[in-house]
This record gives sequence, structure tokens and C-alpha cells, in this order.
Amino acid sequence: MILHRKMQCMLAVIACLSSLMASAQNIKADTVNNYSSFKRSLSIFGLLQVRDQQSLTKNVDVTGKNFNPSLTKGVDNSFSLKRARLGLKGNINDQFSANLLINFADFSNTDIANRVLENAFVKYSKNKYLNIQVGQFRPFFGVEDLYPAEYTMTWDYSNQYNLFGSSGWQSFQLGATVFGDVTNTDKGQIPLRYYAGVYNGNNRNKQVDNDKTKNVYARLETDILKKAVTISVNGALGSDGGGKGNAWGADVVSKFRLAPKWKLFLNAEYKQGTNFALCNSIAPDIKKKAKDYVMQGFYVLPVISYELAKPRLRAIEFSSRYELLDENSKLQTSPHQTFTPNLSFIFSDNYAAVLMIGTIIDIYKNQVPLTTSYNKNIAYAQLQLKF
Repeated sequence: MILHRKMQCMLAVIACLSSLMASAQNIKADTVNNYSSFKRSLSIFGLLQVRDQQSLTKNVDVTGKNFNPSLTKGVDNSFSLKRARLGLKGNINDQFSANLLINFADFSNTDIANRVLENAFVKYSKNKYLNIQVGQFRPFFGVEDLYPAEYTMTWDYSNQYNLFGSSGWQSFQLGATVFGDVTNTDKGQIPLRYYAGVYNGNNRNKQVDNDKTKNVYARLETDILKKAVTISVNGALGSDGGGKGNAWGADVVSKFRLAPKWKLFLNAEYKQGTNFALCNSIAPDIKKKAKDYVMQGFYVLPVISYELAKPRLRAIEFSSRYELLDENSKLQTSPHQTFTPNLSFIFSDNYAAVLMIGTIIDIYKNQVPLTTSYNKNIAYAQLQLKF
């Protein structure tokens, strides 16, 4: 009986001390008079994507380019290193952080001066309503800018993403952006998020802008059906080398559980914008106004996931993205279709270890011999590790 009472007293003392310590911590956090190193931390992360590609089309090399067999043999299979990323995130305190992301795989590219460094920005987070980023990052123009490469759920980003990136609308840019929530979801309000910013628009790792006009963009997104569906709209104005243009688009993302072990993810997006890259590649004597070079594209990406929840195999996913893209829809239309059936074996949660197997099927309305604008099938296997 005496031992039992002693145990009760000891537990009461421990509970009281725990409560006092928690209160002291709260008071400390609320009465900090120097935030120089408050919640300071450093984290390191990385991504490795190794590929094996095989051309299944006669007289088409592994890069997708048609060649003349009488002049060259062409390489129809090759291993490649797509990404070897190393990232750093340093929290200076509870509001300021610095982010760096380097892709070492780009050292193999002949134009390494404008590659390698991807993210390099400072972020200020006041609260969920106000966040500011300054430096080099991906402007939030389109849903693909919102998730990193390891979450593409297929071979890679869409052709549309790469095309709009080459004209300065997406991918890594130098500038400033602000984003956050508009509404208070804690009070039951309909979710509404905003993204807006200004940036050079002449792509990454450039010392200065190539004209005195900046790109500006805005994005709004909201959730419906109990946050199972997200609908977004984007708009932007910009220039590149003096030519002025615009871009806009809309996208929808949905996630549904079909059965206890089955999930459906669906992503669809449409965008239209000025193709600065194509306009600037035309000889000056025949160049038209930038607004005449219009690109547009649509894609839909359905993903069906079966959760095995095994110790070594977490899930199996099947996806098949369909994409329709036209690089010059106003002056010389030539639609380009791409099918990418893909089977993924997920060995670790959050896509930390994934093996992807699939085929890229390109169909051009107007084929151009001796170029990549040529019908082809490219098979691939990609191993992805994230740490």
C-alpha cells in the first residue's frame, strides 16, 4: 500500500514537472528577444535518376532524331544520367531560410555555364498567408512547377513544360515571388491559394536580363469535393529580347480512393503562350512579331496505384500520359502527339526508390526527316533514388 502511494506521488510530481517545462518552453518561444538562431537547422537531400534508353524505330537514334543510315550508323541504345541532384536547405530562424539545388548530371552537358545550378533562393515565411521567395527558382506557373521531379509519376515532365520553359514561362528563372493562402480554412472557408511574381524571363544562370521588361505572372487555385479536386488558372505577361507576349492556362488535379488498396490520380492541363524561343531562332530579315508565334498544348495523366504495403514493395502504379502539343499553331501548325505508358514499382514510400519501365510514342502530323520531329518509339527503364 505504501509503495503504491509512493508511485502515485512520483507520477504526480512527474506530470507537474512536465506541465511546468511545457509552459516554460511556450513562454520562452513567446518572449524571445533575439531570433538570430531561433530554430536554426540545416538539411541535405538528393535525387539520382539513372536511365537506359532503346530506340525501337528504324533509322532513329536514342535521342529521337532521324538519321540517314548511308551517312551515319546512329546510336540506338544508351545509358544516361538524367539527374544527380544535391540540395541544401538552411533555416536561419523560424522565418528566413536559404535553398540551394545543384544537378551534377549537367556537368556532362556542353553548355554547363547555364546549367548545373537550379535553385538558389532566399525564402521569408511570415505565416500561411504570406511567403516571399527571391533568387532563382521555378515560378509557380502551371501545376508541374509545384512538384519536384521525383513526383512526376512517369518518365519525366511533359513536353509542354519543357517547351514553355525554353521561352521563359516555366522552369528555373531569376526573380521574386509571393504566395500563400487567401482564405482561412480553419474557419471552414473554401480554400483559395495565390501565387504571383516578377522575374527576368530569360532562363536560369544569366548574369542580367536580356531586356528591360520583366515577366509577371499570377496563379489562383482552389479545392473542391472535400479537397479531392484542385482547380487552378494561370496568367502571365512577358518579353524575351525585346519581343513581348503572354501566356495563360488552366489545370485540374484529382485524387480518389477507389477501394481500400486502389487509388486514382488524375492530372490534366492546358496552356497557350508566346513561343519566344522559336521567334528568336528565325533570321532577323524574316522575323515576324513575337505575338505571331503561338504554342499551345494539352495533356492528361491518369495514374492507377495498387498499394501492396509489403516491406520491400510498397505499391505498383500504372500511368499513361497523353499529350497534344503544337509549337507554332498560328503560322504553321503541326500537332505533335505523345503517348507514354509507364509501369512503376515503388520500393520505398514517397517515391524514394522507384523503378519505371515504359515507352515514349511520338506521332507528328508533319514529319521532318533528319530531325527529332519524326515518328518514333523509345523504350526506357529508369531507376530513381531520393534521399
